Amino acid sequence: MSLKSSSLVSASKASGAALEFGRTHVVRPKGKHQATIVWLHGLGDNGASWSQLLETLPLPNIKWICPTAPVRPVSVFGGFPSTAWFDVADLSEDAPDDIEGMDASAAHVAKLLSAEPTDIKLGLGGFSMGSATAFYSATCSAHGRYGNGNPYPVILSAVVGLSGWLPCSSLKNKIEGSAQAAERAASMPILLCHGKGDEVVLYKLGERSAEALTSNGFQNLTFKSYDSLAHYTIPEEMNDVSNWLKTSLELEGE
Repeated sequence: MSLKSSSLVSASKASGAALEFGRTHVVRPKGKHQATIVWLHGLGDNGASWSQLLETLPLPNIKWICPTAPVRPVSVFGGFPSTAWFDVADLSEDAPDDIEGMDASAAHVAKLLSAEPTDIKLGLGGFSMGSATAFYSATCSAHGRYGNGNPYPVILSAVVGLSGWLPCSSLKNKIEGSAQAAERAASMPILLCHGKGDEVVLYKLGERSAEALTSNGFQNLTFKSYDSLAHYTIPEEMNDVSNWLKTSLELEGE
């Protein structure tokens, strides 16, 4: 059963308007608490829908935190308001990034994870735009800073992205400058899953994102493809996610 709590956190935009993150849904571990994963929904969705799915997974040692993105105008919808982790105009490798929006969402996620016990492994996952936010946060964790230069406080032990993409700003933010950042990137386990039938976030974008992460120093990366999968998830994919998390987080017992 999902336990629900309210989490209203202000996020700033260039326009100066304040945005509020929506309700956070928590699925508590059924066994010994060994890891906490924040899971981010896709564009127009909310945390509740994913919490209901995640609580069915055979992962009794994981606590899931499923926040809800702020409602904001979204350029790809012609400015129509929707729940979104950041603004997006189109899905292309040359598209401009909403760095301020991504930093605000990454900071919200980091705040949720920072509140967890110090002996718990911390992870991040997401679907579609949530996956993009997870990958952006992974680069912030490796660099030790957000896109705006402020320090990023969390070391991630696992990152999962389904049907998503790596934002362009992350592609341009090379790991080369710091030996410590390069070490964090090389050791961070990342799983990318993408369906070849995805017509929303094209498979080639997911594939190129995996290649870009690898070339930028994220060497502990697994890319899994699914021949007939469109822009949704299936039991086979979630089984792969469960098995990968068990191994990557070294979960033990019940």
